[in-house]
Amino acid sequence: MLDVAPDSAGRVPKFKKARVLIFARPVPGAVNQVQLIAPDAQLDWTPTADARARKIAKDALASDAPPVITGIGNAFHVAGALPGEGETQIFLTTADQRPVSLSVLRRPGEQPRWAVALSEIVDESAAPPAPETLLWYRMACALPQTLPERSTASLEAADATIAREDYAYVLAALGPCGRTRKV
Repeated sequence: MLDVAPDSAGRVPKFKKARVLIFARPVPGAVNQVQLIAPDAQLDWTPTADARARKIAKDALASDAPPVITGIGNAFHVAGALPGEGETQIFLTTADQRPVSLSVLRRPGEQPRWAVALSEIVDESAAPPAPETLLWYRMACALPQTLPERSTASLEAADATIAREDYAYVLAALGPCGRTRKV
């Protein structure tokens, strides 16, 4: 049995021989039925969509899966020795309290460089997440559009301004989430 809404012309779509990806959960008390997790949780199957779904599911189940981002904690900016030089760190909050931080390094005459660290220590090997990875989705789809005022409340006005600019730079570098989910 398939419970599907008619399209805008009032016709019920035909799914015979259609190849789709569905994201569903079991229906309680009905072992032979599933329910979509959202109205748009059925996608046309393509090799690209299949590969993306498999990769994200594999990464989500891995023991070292990146944490779910729940918000932003504190942020700070430290000016460097030269004008225009400095570093901003922004600490993210996570569902399981694991550490995640963003760092933005500015040097005069250079493009800012940013990275994400998934541990207490930010080292030279830290980098931005690759697009369409689980970490990228968790950041691009969960981070607020602006740095909350409370995150910079303890900073001098000039440092808070730079921290907000650096956060905006990170969001622009991440790009839009692109998810059009209906919940």
